[in-house]
Amino acid sequence: MRRDRIVPLIVAVALFMENMDSTVIATSLPAIAADIGTNPLALKLAVTSYLLSLAIFIPASGWTADRFGARTVFRAAIAVFVLGSIACALSTSLTDFVFARILQGMGGAMMTPVGRMVLVRSISRRELVSAMAWVTTPALIGPVIGPPVGGFITEYASWHWIFLINVPIGIAGIVLATKYIDDVRAENHERFDILGMIYAGLGIAGVAFGLSVLGLNFLPWPVVVSLIIGGAIFIAAYLVHARHTPHPALDLTLFRLPTFRASVLGGFMFRLGIGALPFLLPLMLQVGFGKSPFESGMITFASAAGAMGMKMAAATLLKRFGFRAILMSNAILSAAFLAVCALFNDATPALVMFGVLLIGGFFRSLQFTAINTIAYAEVEQSRVSRATALVSVGQQLSLSAGVALGALAVDLTAAYHGHGTLMAGDFQAAFVIVATISALSIFVFARLSPDAGAELSGRAMPETKPPTAA
Repeated sequence: MRRDRIVPLIVAVALFMENMDSTVIATSLPAIAADIGTNPLALKLAVTSYLLSLAIFIPASGWTADRFGARTVFRAAIAVFVLGSIACALSTSLTDFVFARILQGMGGAMMTPVGRMVLVRSISRRELVSAMAWVTTPALIGPVIGPPVGGFITEYASWHWIFLINVPIGIAGIVLATKYIDDVRAENHERFDILGMIYAGLGIAGVAFGLSVLGLNFLPWPVVVSLIIGGAIFIAAYLVHARHTPHPALDLTLFRLPTFRASVLGGFMFRLGIGALPFLLPLMLQVGFGKSPFESGMITFASAAGAMGMKMAAATLLKRFGFRAILMSNAILSAAFLAVCALFNDATPALVMFGVLLIGGFFRSLQFTAINTIAYAEVEQSRVSRATALVSVGQQLSLSAGVALGALAVDLTAAYHGHGTLMAGDFQAAFVIVATISALSIFVFARLSPDAGAELSGRAMPETKPPTAA
């Protein structure tokens, strides 16, 4: 197999393992809680501790890869994630399980941004769109098929296998990375910004964790608000710190690049809405329509199938129409298919829902591929590691905020309807709200130049003729 194809596949498999594991646990919490002698509500700490660990260690990923080498750090991240998976399977108490999830989060925090960095540095710019499509797919498929797969494994095998299946996948990833990935590192070793990492890590963790539990009735409102406000204060402290530090943990000067700015800010708005889908849809199908986890999983799997179909078309579409046109039109199309979910009811045929999600999955995956790729259009090779860390931070915050926004919209609608338990009618408004926010990202993408990312897409722009003398 060609190297420009196997490197994206290695990175994609590693990211699929991380994305899958972060969601597959959801349907298995009751079985795990019963086995280790705790209650499911307390076990939610395992989910939140993973998110916290992920958020805290992402800012260190860029410097670590530059200092110790991309291949070395990528392999180490997979190894740490696998060790955390084994520790999860061997846990006999809540404390054991929480610490194991923190270890997994440390590995995941390095695996995602460093994996993207490996891709950008290993693949020619002309092949980057196709390669990024491979990496985008796991992020879409994992949250969709994670819950039904977790339920299937728990029901027909044992919850331990949710984590143990990562062992052979991780070992294969390490072996393939050793053979096919170059150990690229920075020539000049910059001093590590430890204070900046503390500020950024605590800020991101506070905001991401606070937003993740907002509207879920997991913690008291004062605690949630304190987490978000405290995180915002640490982020503000980091912004002040970064202005007076030569080499900050997160390089905010990257926002001076129009394509990077559009990718992160426009991508944040788009993900803020789309990120709520894996949370809202299964909940509506199961709680609102009374479908079983398996029936729900078979319907939501359509999004994953649509995402896979996009992989072959992304490069062709971007070459034909360009990044700006695709990002603008696709923001509206993706949001429209998300809003259509508000029309679903318990009488809607499963085939109709499957078709809507299938087509919507195609457009969402195309949008994510374009967003993730355009981020590196103007980034110099020496700053790729810093760019990947900052992109990962934006994605983490936007997805957490998306889930929070969806949950809050459903809660407020239920309160307005005046009933204590969720019903099918409580989800319509949430879908419309998150779809509208995703669509608003068009105003960010509209600021891109028509030839933005032309080198990446291979699109030839028409030459402008000089004005003729009168």
